[in-house]
Amino acid sequence: MTPPGWYSDPQNQAFVRWWTGEAWTEHTKLAGATPSPPFVQQAPAPPVAPNPAEAHLGHGPGNLIHQQIQAAEARLNAIRGELESVEESIEIQSFGFYRPRYGFQSSDKYSERLKEIRDQQKSLIKSGEATFCDTKWVVSGSEAEGRKMIQRLAKLMLRAFNGECDAAIAKARYDNVVMLEQRITKSCEEVNKLGHSNRITITTNYYELKLAELHLVHEHREKLQEEKEEQRQIREQMRDDQKARDEIERAQAEAEQEEQRYEKALAKARADLDQATDKQHDRLEALVTKLETELKDAIDRKAKAIARAQLTKSGHVYVLSNIGSFGDGVYKIGLTRRLDPLERIDELGSASVPFAFDVHAIIYSADAPALEHALHKEFFERRVNLVNHRKEYFRVSLEDIRAAVEKHHGLISFVLTPEAEEWRKTRSIIEAPTP
Repeated sequence: MTPPGWYSDPQNQAFVRWWTGEAWTEHTKLAGATPSPPFVQQAPAPPVAPNPAEAHLGHGPGNLIHQQIQAAEARLNAIRGELESVEESIEIQSFGFYRPRYGFQSSDKYSERLKEIRDQQKSLIKSGEATFCDTKWVVSGSEAEGRKMIQRLAKLMLRAFNGECDAAIAKARYDNVVMLEQRITKSCEEVNKLGHSNRITITTNYYELKLAELHLVHEHREKLQEEKEEQRQIREQMRDDQKARDEIERAQAEAEQEEQRYEKALAKARADLDQATDKQHDRLEALVTKLETELKDAIDRKAKAIARAQLTKSGHVYVLSNIGSFGDGVYKIGLTRRLDPLERIDELGSASVPFAFDVHAIIYSADAPALEHALHKEFFERRVNLVNHRKEYFRVSLEDIRAAVEKHHGLISFVLTPEAEEWRKTRSIIEAPTP
């Protein structure tokens, strides 16, 4: 006689099934042995015998084919929903907005915190707190075997969940973090569904640690990129400063050479003047006057070069526009320590932009960094790039810039209308009527 809750194979009695109330579980029936339930969760319900009439009609609880079709359709709908949430779309509406959770000042701090999060994950796995089972299972009459079964299933669930999380975290970028959060959440839900019949779930604590790992990895990569950009800016500034020092040293050397040359020429002219006849006197006297003036100019240039070398913060703050590249009403406010600031401006208008920059003002200041910082602070909320503050472009009127310069430095002449020669010629060609 078949015990309650058991269903014997009608052909050879080789297999038996135990009904858990939710699903059938097959076990080999040992010859001559009385089978004991492999799972004890709740009172077993007897199997529903198929109704031949209902099976013939293609519906009803006993129709296995109908049930399999329903299960397949449900699974298909679930897969479609999962595909929609997991698939990485390049459309802007799939990006979502990610708000930083940590905001550490250096990438090293992110690395330290990331190590702590991963150590916490390992600790939960080791202590068995990464998963939770609210039922004590008995397998073949043994609670120990039941615990082993739960441990094996929990290990498989963790492997599946960790694999999904690792794949998601490896793809973290600035534009997909919100979507990857949804992917990890969906993965946790799906894995928990697999463990539902055995009452095993991924714990909330472990799930939240995986989300924290995703956030940290993303912000760590962003910070590394920010530090890389900062180092590039520092190297560029160092090159610019070195060029400025070279120019100052070269100007100082040239002024010294001119001073020596004019001193020699002046000494000779004065000696000739002392021995000159009346006819040569006027010409030599004019030459001496000219050489004295040129010597004074050379001495002044030398003094300025020496003073410039001693003033390490001196330089020029420039105000530029580029209508063809950035449109009207966008201005670049930067600084250079070059003796000739136009050299730096020509570099900015090289192959990186389609049109050359137009100069609206070049302001010399003994403390150029302070003046530049004051202007940037004045227009902080009108930056074109609100993320990278090293980009010195502002959407502001030229009148506002003039007022700010007058406030922090003094009255300076501005070129109000940009020449924009190449852009205007380009527009003329585009707008010219076709013959």
